[in-house]
Amino acid sequence: MNFNKDKQKVLASGLVLGAVAVALVVWGNPKNMGFCIACFIRDIAGSLGLHSASNVQYLRPEILGLVLGSFIMSVLFKEFKPRGGSSPFLRLIIGAMVMIGALVFLGCPLRLVLRLAAGDLNAVVALVGFVLGILTGVFYLNRGFSLGRSTKQSNLEGLAFPTLQIVLLIVLLFGAGLLKFSENGPGSMHAPIFLSFGFALLIGALCQRSRLCFVGGIRDVVLIKDYTLLIGFGGVFIASLVGNLITGNFNLSFSGQPVAHSAHLWNFLGMYIVGLGSVMLGGCPLRQLILAGEGNSDSAITVVGMALGSAFAHNFNLAGIASSATSAGGVSIKGKVAVILILIFLFTLATFKIYLVKKGENK
Repeated sequence: MNFNKDKQKVLASGLVLGAVAVALVVWGNPKNMGFCIACFIRDIAGSLGLHSASNVQYLRPEILGLVLGSFIMSVLFKEFKPRGGSSPFLRLIIGAMVMIGALVFLGCPLRLVLRLAAGDLNAVVALVGFVLGILTGVFYLNRGFSLGRSTKQSNLEGLAFPTLQIVLLIVLLFGAGLLKFSENGPGSMHAPIFLSFGFALLIGALCQRSRLCFVGGIRDVVLIKDYTLLIGFGGVFIASLVGNLITGNFNLSFSGQPVAHSAHLWNFLGMYIVGLGSVMLGGCPLRQLILAGEGNSDSAITVVGMALGSAFAHNFNLAGIASSATSAGGVSIKGKVAVILILIFLFTLATFKIYLVKKGENK
């Protein structure tokens, strides 16, 4: 395999991201959750009052830094190109569903890798579901599935989402009284603001240059036999595995894992939804944030959908319940029903879109 500059960029991004995730745990973030897109968007939604789950409320500067790091690099390298208009409402809905699937598992694809690197065997089951979800998405892509073309947008449209991150950062620093903060649970655990934000700026910049995407890595292997993005997946795993072994945070088991549960079927199906939905959207949650920083309003509306999905998941008790000393955790009946309904919706949507393509009506 030719280890060209693109592969070097992706590997470097993965290694740095894995190392940063471990460092953020050492500095205060929850174990096995040094960097989790789904969990952190959920925490922000809670801090803004969109849900009332008091143990997951904190305006995570990591999300703000990712978007702004991507924005800065896209401007510097003349890649800030506002685009949008590709089925925005469908993207919002699918984004919400991807978030619900992630919260059933209790983590995004990035946290899936971090949990694997910390010895959480529940993540192995979820990884199988994630890969099969991506393969299902590739099946639909090969038959013509598309959410339609995006078109050029105004700079004002492209700047809206990065500007929102600046506003939220100002509120976090100077208007904390307007926000909600957890006093216990994962939301109460966090690294210092400037450290988290600085690391996230770096990761956002690296991911903008490398195009790192966990869904894209597996998708590209199947579609075009290109392993470039998959190397980043390996880089995150290796760096975080080494870091966890050094810091004593490696625990090979199904039980006793932080913010996790062993309801295997629902871990599998939750991440199956994330894999399938992310292929339909064109990228994993991390990639959606990076694209939003580049001015892509389709990705921005997807992230908004994720925030709304996280609020919906917690307001209606759909999210997975972490195991504890007194409870095995798992997924509620409402959560299980939601997973089944989401799968039916995604299969139906993909099939109908393919039908429209064959009729020449999907543009």
